[in-house]
Amino acid sequence: MKNIILIIKGFFMGLANLIPGVSGGTIAITLGIYDKLISSISHILSNIKENIKFLLPIFIGMILSILSLSKVMSFALDKFLFPTILFFIGAIVGGIPMLYKKVKGNKNISFYIIFILTFAFVIGMTYLSGGKVVSFDGMNIVGYIKLFFVGVISAATMVIPGISGSAVLMTLGYYEPVINTIKDLTNFSNLFSNMMILIPFGIGVIIGILLIAKLIEYLLKKYEVKTYYGILGFVFASIISIIIQNFFMNGIISVSILEIVLSIILFGLGFIIAYKLGDK
Repeated sequence: MKNIILIIKGFFMGLANLIPGVSGGTIAITLGIYDKLISSISHILSNIKENIKFLLPIFIGMILSILSLSKVMSFALDKFLFPTILFFIGAIVGGIPMLYKKVKGNKNISFYIIFILTFAFVIGMTYLSGGKVVSFDGMNIVGYIKLFFVGVISAATMVIPGISGSAVLMTLGYYEPVINTIKDLTNFSNLFSNMMILIPFGIGVIIGILLIAKLIEYLLKKYEVKTYYGILGFVFASIISIIIQNFFMNGIISVSILEIVLSIILFGLGFIIAYKLGDK
């Protein structure tokens, strides 16, 4: 049963990373696995059996989510943007009470400054505009090297709460081509060329996760309360970032009464799932 719950949590993390503005790290926090996730990644070789036992179900859930729902999420975001985004906002809000317990009773002006700085950083990232969309046609060695480093950067932002890996990919012009490559992979079309794109990107993702996990573990060990205040800043800002990126940057969207009702229901569902899973 424990592995099933971990697969479900990994599934939600993978799903979150498909949506620009939604942070997989934030979802990991709201589902109560962030500390253990960082520790297991940082010390994967020191206790490999136990760490793999914890990480493998999460990894399976993420892969299943990304492969099975890349098309579904594209459709949902295109046709039902407001309800889909409200579901994830509900999930983020649902995890805040669990996160607040980490800092409850600890008040200091330096803590509030850290909160404000991380909050401002995420909002600032939201307004960064990217260049043109990158093309994978006619890739050369320089293109593959760039793809590797893009993987490192996007992985780091996937792990850091409140910063969306998808949003960073979009800023760099790589989101659409990477998602399209994953879609083609699930259709088993252009298999060799798609794998040649995803392998260097995937290696970059793995290295990026390992590097940032070490840093975050150090901060949690040495400056736990300050780090959690910083994470709270990331999380609160991520809610605003999601709203700005999805509802305002391309013009204010029109929403029907039915969509509003559905959005409220999905917000509540996301809240309940995150709140309940966070205690598991």
